[in-house]
Amino acid sequence: MRAIAAYFPATLMAYLLASAFSTVMIMAGLMNMAMPVSATDVLAAVWFDWLGLLGSYLPLVAIALLVALPVAGQLHRRLGLPRRFIYALAGFVALIAIHLILEATLGLIGFAAVRSVFGLLMQGVAGGVAGWFFAHLSQIKV
Repeated sequence: MRAIAAYFPATLMAYLLASAFSTVMIMAGLMNMAMPVSATDVLAAVWFDWLGLLGSYLPLVAIALLVALPVAGQLHRRLGLPRRFIYALAGFVALIAIHLILEATLGLIGFAAVRSVFGLLMQGVAGGVAGWFFAHLSQIKV
């Protein structure tokens, strides 16, 4: 039951971080092209993307973590790998896999920010943080 309760906030965290990382990278690209971008513009864009991607990216993140987190649990139980590390690794791989699978199967890159290796890795970081968060929350006894 704790795993189920931890899944939802971890998924939301992964979605919010991944979306924000992508938006900030796009806004930084605009700044590199000498376009004036204020902090208010960045915050507004992050908010707009959070709302705009709810129906498309959030379900992908949810599915990816729904597959990755139980696999991490099995690896932890069977191999004795450190719990928080293995969940973080699973989240990292899950969010990178979303983009690689979309590109391989559909031939499209859903986020402009993941066209660079750094952008793809930042999606992984968002998943890694969420995996670590899941491992932490799922151990809390209520």
